Amino acid sequence: MKVLYFAWLKEKTGTSQEELDLPEGVSDVEGLMHWLRDRDNGFASAFSKDALIRVAVNHEYVEQDHVLANGDEVAFFPPVTGG
Repeated sequence: MKVLYFAWLKEKTGTSQEELDLPEGVSDVEGLMHWLRDRDNGFASAFSKDALIRVAVNHEYVEQDHVLANGDEVAFFPPVTGG
């Protein structure tokens, strides 16, 4: 799966994108976020307030209980504000 990080998530994780196999035991977005948070301090900081993070899977906004599959594109980004 392709995982994309935007704005401050990119800054804290130190990467804008990566290719991953769906980790064993991870079935949904929430599980992926927890798995990512456990990787290192940068990811822990980025995903410490997961309620603030918006997620799109295959270019569609989803909730954290969305089921994932290998081959999905998962994008994490902060809330978008207008002005």
